[in-house]
Amino acid sequence: MTTDTPTDLPVVPHWIDGAESPSTSGRTAPVFDPAIGVATKRVALADQAEIEKAIASANAAFPAWRDMSLAKRQNILFAFRELLNERKGELAEIITSEHGKVVSDALGEIARGQEVVEFATGLAHHLKGEYSEQVSTGIDVYSTKQPLGVVGIISPFNFPAMVPAWFFPIAIAAGNTVVLKPSEKDPSAAIWMAKLWKEAGLPDGVFTVLNGDKEAVDGLLTHPDVRAISFVGSTPIAKYVYETGTAHGKRVQALGGAKNHMLVLPDADLDLVADSAINAGFGSAGERCMAISVVVAVEPVADDLIAKIGERMATLTVGDGRRSCDMGPLVTEVHRDKVASYIGIAEEDGATVVVDGRGIEVDGDPNGFWLGPTLLDNVPTTSRAYTEEIFGPVLSVVRVQSYEEGVALINGGAFGNGTAIFTNDGGAARRFQNEVQVGMIGINVPIPVPVATFSFGGWKDSLFGDTKAHGAEGVKFFTQQKAITSRWLDPSHGGINLGFPQN
Repeated sequence: MTTDTPTDLPVVPHWIDGAESPSTSGRTAPVFDPAIGVATKRVALADQAEIEKAIASANAAFPAWRDMSLAKRQNILFAFRELLNERKGELAEIITSEHGKVVSDALGEIARGQEVVEFATGLAHHLKGEYSEQVSTGIDVYSTKQPLGVVGIISPFNFPAMVPAWFFPIAIAAGNTVVLKPSEKDPSAAIWMAKLWKEAGLPDGVFTVLNGDKEAVDGLLTHPDVRAISFVGSTPIAKYVYETGTAHGKRVQALGGAKNHMLVLPDADLDLVADSAINAGFGSAGERCMAISVVVAVEPVADDLIAKIGERMATLTVGDGRRSCDMGPLVTEVHRDKVASYIGIAEEDGATVVVDGRGIEVDGDPNGFWLGPTLLDNVPTTSRAYTEEIFGPVLSVVRVQSYEEGVALINGGAFGNGTAIFTNDGGAARRFQNEVQVGMIGINVPIPVPVATFSFGGWKDSLFGDTKAHGAEGVKFFTQQKAITSRWLDPSHGGINLGFPQN
């Protein structure tokens, strides 16, 4: 979109051919500092010519990168890992200035992304094929894993560093080239990481940043030289990305939305539950696909639990993430207003607003995009406040009479991203992990995000495609297998060389 943002603001460019690439489209969008409610820069929005330029650069870089030895690729990944670890504070400040999350939360995001970088430094092990000797007389069969080519990553605003890092380290280590389309709401983290790759020694064109809006997304989804797409975002857009990308012959993994439940059994430690509900419900202002948005309380614990959660909420400080506070603003004014509207919807549908985050006092500029932590009780399961993903600091309590009723409630929803059970009964926990229809499960753990060696992704409307992010499934997504059947009738000799073999 073209906006009336002041034209004297700096413009976040693209990153093409290993350098900043100023936009020629003439289109920009504002990038806000959500803690002060003011646009501090603009971001370039690519047109078709810039889309073609970015993909052509990545495509041209692919053959040499594919053919580079694994050892040399790993050296670059190790260098990137070291640079990121040394300078992660810079990246955290950038994230806070554009997203609004507190700096400590931004550092945590970077740390989780760094896990995937570290996993990718050892990718040579996961890229090994298999070998069977003498499957027939004089015949051997073996397999290899090879990269796809140019892959696109379309990432959301809520984790501008971590979510791209779920994909690009593995894609790059496997020999692919990457075109990253970050969210236009907080694009600067992507450019910062591109510069870090350059400093680490990554060849030009292997990592490209294409800023833009739907035109850039559609360009990646339909371009014949893009072989695969990784996407994280809301369910309607994830479905669109999956259907459009696959219709154009691409391999697609599209992670969608969520409505994560926490089932609390009567034997649970309610202090632990209350702490966990606060952490999982209001961290990053609730703008997490793994946030707990519904506490399913098996009676008779609801009243005591709500009291404990309310006590803890009273201690939270909302303010500028660069100060000493617990929770920052929401990313934009439009998103803040949408999240706040669900409080009114729940109230109209019969829910009780126990703690209202609208109009709270904050430690920050009054023009920031503020909405305080909100607690709703007795939320009807027919209310849009229950059925739809809110993606903000709104925690709902639904009361049930039994474990079975709670599981049926979770399984009856459209989403299947993450869930948790809080109990001291090992049998109940084991039964829950077997019966619940959700992709990621926590047992007395409120945000069950798997470590990088496992894979991230949900079920049902939370994942389109059959491959999850990072871990073994991430390696599978970014590689394709060849099977070779060979027969050699005559031996050959390579000559004598007493030097130690090098890469």
